[in-house]
Amino acid sequence: MSDTIKYIGVDDLDIDLFESQYVVPEGMSYNSYLIDDEKIAVLDTADRRKGEEWKANLKAALGERQPDYLVAHHMEPDHSALIAWMLETYPGLQLVCSAQAVKMLSNFFEGFNFEGRVMTVKEGDTLSLGRHELKFIGAAMIHWPEVIMSYDSLDKVLFSADAFGKFGALVNETDDWACEARRYYFNICGKYGTQVQTVMKKLAALDVQAICPLHGPVLKDEQLADAIKLYDTWSKYEPESEGILIAYASIHGGTAAAAERLGEILREKGAPKVVVSDLSRDDMAEVIEDAFRYPTVVVAASSYDAGVFPVMHDFLYHLQIKNYQKRRFGIIENGSWMPTAGKVMRSMIESLKDCEIVEPMVTIRSRMKAADEVLLEQLADSLLS
Repeated sequence: MSDTIKYIGVDDLDIDLFESQYVVPEGMSYNSYLIDDEKIAVLDTADRRKGEEWKANLKAALGERQPDYLVAHHMEPDHSALIAWMLETYPGLQLVCSAQAVKMLSNFFEGFNFEGRVMTVKEGDTLSLGRHELKFIGAAMIHWPEVIMSYDSLDKVLFSADAFGKFGALVNETDDWACEARRYYFNICGKYGTQVQTVMKKLAALDVQAICPLHGPVLKDEQLADAIKLYDTWSKYEPESEGILIAYASIHGGTAAAAERLGEILREKGAPKVVVSDLSRDDMAEVIEDAFRYPTVVVAASSYDAGVFPVMHDFLYHLQIKNYQKRRFGIIENGSWMPTAGKVMRSMIESLKDCEIVEPMVTIRSRMKAADEVLLEQLADSLLS
């Protein structure tokens, strides 16, 4: 980072599911930093999974010195697991965190005595380390209520907690930051666009030359500018790219055939981008990412137990809880004797904010027929109009 800001984080190449739900084939990084000044500040710890590696990195960076402060930007266990160990190991250490974080300490460290060891900070407070001064920025609900960020006025570095993070270990880092940052944002922070916008306005008043997130690479220069622009778009729930996502849930292949055929029709009619996803087999988090990326979504599903095939219900439920909005939807349902999927999907879509349902809804009876092709053509025309 600089002569006085050192990276002491660790990569986790053994993890299979982040937060027990997101596939991370490229691993995960748990980022942590040390500011070496007249006073030494350690910024966040790491997940217990990689605790021994992190301790070794800390001790190598400290040498014979003792840290003065431990800043906890976020209390989620992948960043805070070693707080108690730090306070036990370094008796003069002060924990610096928000008032909301203080309330959570006993949840994670039952029986540990924090009395006299905690410095509570809020929006606008500063912590002088010597040449470096950290200014604290309230970032509640990005994506937990206790989150704070800090800005180092000397090196103009923002320590952004989980914001601007991404999936993947640093050892596997590529130039394509946006791909896994997009999947990370929409699945983890996506619900909280309003809160992200609030923080973005605060950051606009600062001269930020680098962003150090708790996951993923340090952002600088052109990559930094691109990341800020994308976060502004994402947090406004605006589409990032032109295109149409077709997400289908098929039991015996009939619904899949209709979804694939609609994709072909849309391409023939000049759609700039069409993505067809199988909700039973594709990574749900990636499909959710694409739903946020494009302005138009078509949901195609089989009827099931007088409702909708469960993976489609799960997909639409994820959109509901992520505050999904400002999109257009098309609907294809399938049912051999009493189609019910369309009714359920329509109801779930209507619960979303500022979402339009494009007609006609197409109903397939088991297998696609010539008359269904005509309706798919009509739906394609409506989607492209």
